Amino acid sequence: MVDLKFTPEIEILAAGDVPRRRHWNDADKLHVVKESYLGHRQVTATARRHGISRSLLTTWRRQYRNGELIREEVPAFLPLTLAPEASDPSPRAAAKNVQMEIVLRNGRRLLVSSAVDPDALARLLPVLEGR
Repeated sequence: MVDLKFTPEIEILAAGDVPRRRHWNDADKLHVVKESYLGHRQVTATARRHGISRSLLTTWRRQYRNGELIREEVPAFLPLTLAPEASDPSPRAAAKNVQMEIVLRNGRRLLVSSAVDPDALARLLPVLEGR
């Protein structure tokens, strides 16, 4: 004989069964964002590789471009040594109008003349970095 009673199977999920939301530190976010810039149209593939949504990676990339997602590293300085003055005045005349390139932490690049006032440059740099 056929049993006509319908008994649905119910599965009860506990809060411990669901994986918790992951929290990414800035160093990991930077690693994923830089990886996404390596090739042509790599956002979706990179997001899939790291198990995140494409929209989250797009948000991180926007934060990186706006300077909101920065490394916590201290900027490195290179040692500088000056060569002794040459007896020929022509290289010295050409060196008066040297341009320097300053790369800011948010990725922006600033070209300034070597004759710029250091105090004015010190006031300008925090504004350009967005602090």
